[in-house]
Amino acid sequence: MSKELLVSKIENGTVIDHIPAGRALTVLRILGISGKEGLRVALVMNVESKKLGRKDIVKIEGRELTPEEVNIISAVAPTATINIIRNFAVVKKFKVTPPDVIRGRFKCKNPTCVTNAPREPVEPTFYLVRREPPLFICAYCGRYHELGDLL
Repeated sequence: MSKELLVSKIENGTVIDHIPAGRALTVLRILGISGKEGLRVALVMNVESKKLGRKDIVKIEGRELTPEEVNIISAVAPTATINIIRNFAVVKKFKVTPPDVIRGRFKCKNPTCVTNAPREPVEPTFYLVRREPPLFICAYCGRYHELGDLL
């Protein structure tokens, strides 16, 4: 098998590596990237990985993720690493960590939670109660959610 690059390097932006296989599209959805923004986005799915067996990779040209965005990615890709690229070089590299609080990004899975009532202007809020494996609690109904539940 050839060892050439599948996707070219980016000059400036963000590379999200070590995404569990099949979750790259969900990462893009969480980041609000639909393809209409004019950003060049490269998506590689189900490539071989020594760490994960199989993984996805997302490269976003011209955009550096905020710390909040990075931590929200942990909800779907707890093994992800973030590389900030400037002038074709990695200037920062770090792993995602679950945030202490998630507001307005996910729905509570409890159908009777006040955050799911159509006439209630309440923003869903979840607090981290355990880091490994991550576990969150809804601020309004008290239901516990693992990261996968929030999707």
